[in-house]
Amino acid sequence: MTLRVSLVFAACIACLSVSANAQMPWPQKPVKVVVPFVAGGNTDTQARIVSERLAAVLGQPFVVENRVGAGGAIAAEFVAKAPADGYTLFFAASPQFTLPLIQKVNFDPYRDFAPISIIGTNPFVLGVHASVPASTVREFVEYAKTRPGQLNYASAGAGTITHLTGALFLVRAGLQMTHVAYKGGAQAVGDLVGGQVQMYFGNASELIQHSKSGKIRLLGVSSEKRAPQLPDVPAIAEFYPGFRTGTWNGYLAPAGAPKAVIDRLAGEIGKIVREPATAERLNKIGVEAVGNTPAEFADLLRRDAPVWRDAVKAAGIKPD
Repeated sequence: MTLRVSLVFAACIACLSVSANAQMPWPQKPVKVVVPFVAGGNTDTQARIVSERLAAVLGQPFVVENRVGAGGAIAAEFVAKAPADGYTLFFAASPQFTLPLIQKVNFDPYRDFAPISIIGTNPFVLGVHASVPASTVREFVEYAKTRPGQLNYASAGAGTITHLTGALFLVRAGLQMTHVAYKGGAQAVGDLVGGQVQMYFGNASELIQHSKSGKIRLLGVSSEKRAPQLPDVPAIAEFYPGFRTGTWNGYLAPAGAPKAVIDRLAGEIGKIVREPATAERLNKIGVEAVGNTPAEFADLLRRDAPVWRDAVKAAGIKPD
């Protein structure tokens, strides 16, 4: 065999090898799942519940990694710059898509990520301290209107989804209340229970236990319809049509990730969150399982965008 023929033969073998590798089924190694919040929180818990099942189904570890800071911007920037090969995923939440409205960030949530599937959604629950003489949203609004500027409402931090939801509610209801920003939901709930603040929009998992003890009352949920976990608590939209906020948690990939990988992940996630055992685990933390398609996920992001723009305007927040 001549040298030239040998080189051509070697090149052909190399091309076949590259082609075979490109067609190898995914995943062939561990997958990193980046979570923008601390371990043990609502988002982290969902990531671990579903990633554990994905590992069992797909035969490779799905390793959850918490990259905390800047409201999720640190994690988002990391994933946006990661190789779009399906081995780095972002387990994000609604706040990462509102960040550019309230602070300067080095990523574009709509251009830098490819939606895969939403694991679940949950509304925020309007909780008031037991000392507030109101058992319905309407009674609370009437009470607060006679005390402009005298009542406080809490949030898990300035510019957070809980802050934006509260601000949007005040505008719709025509109320004047003082915003008190905390460094997280736990502190906000603590002061709501203690009576230092009179109102807080929190997760059901944060508030239900205190409602059962009689320290607070749950007046409404921020979703368009009543939440399955709280069927007796009306949607605020029943009083103010069109009112809608909430949060989702789901998987995204860096933009440009292989469509085959995205579609396979979305299909498996849809099956997993509909498993009775998984759905029950999500329900226990106040999450309604979804498991939608990439196209449905993208559509929800488009529909949410104007809602959050209005909320930021209501809160009077301008990007730094």
